[in-house]
Amino acid sequence: MNLLDKVALITGGSKGIGAATAIELARRGADVAIVGRHDDDAAGETKSQVEALGRRCLVVVGDMGKPADATGAVQRTIEQLGSVDALVHCAGGAVAGGLLTVDPETWHAAFDVHVHALYYLCRAAIPAMKQRGEGAIVMISSVAGLLGVPFNLPYQVVKGALPQFARALAREVADDNIRVNCVAPGIIRTRFHEAMTPQQKQHNLDHRVPLHREGTPEQVASLIAEVVTNDYLTGETFTIDGGLTMRIA
Repeated sequence: MNLLDKVALITGGSKGIGAATAIELARRGADVAIVGRHDDDAAGETKSQVEALGRRCLVVVGDMGKPADATGAVQRTIEQLGSVDALVHCAGGAVAGGLLTVDPETWHAAFDVHVHALYYLCRAAIPAMKQRGEGAIVMISSVAGLLGVPFNLPYQVVKGALPQFARALAREVADDNIRVNCVAPGIIRTRFHEAMTPQQKQHNLDHRVPLHREGTPEQVASLIAEVVTNDYLTGETFTIDGGLTMRIA
């Protein structure tokens, strides 16, 4: 997909990986809509960086855990920017707890923002993509959705659902030239890992990540942009984790 004059919708687009993705896709020629819970300073900074690249940027306020907000984000993007050619679902966050400690409300809320949001986003965006004869959807999973770890059960389960969601949907919409893929980041330098102690961070670098460094949002955004633009990729999950999941522990 040539992104020149295309429109990309990025949920969670005001901060971290989402913001870096919005800027990278704009750099490659796309106008972008970024969705966040607040039209705050972070959203304004991302918008400014996109517009500095000569592209349009629409800020959409919404909670992707609410079906009406997810559907509305797509509708507003189409109304104001003309289309949704690429959809990247970055919204979401850590979900702590184990089976016997996480309460039902937290469990269901995790599915609402990570999985169910994609159901509504895709149902709203795919008809427009079909009309234009192409489209690209990228779901942001996690290495925690690929292998088991002894904490954050809800987060692992919802992120583990996305690679299969991508495979199944990719097969369903392939005849319409719509591609669906997953990206699974490892330890990336964002607010997601702010709760780690300095000792935990150092342990990761010394013993868990073979390249001995954290990734950056910009590195993940570069991979997402490749997945969006490469027309021969669909139904796959691409890991970017410094080697975290490739080694024998």
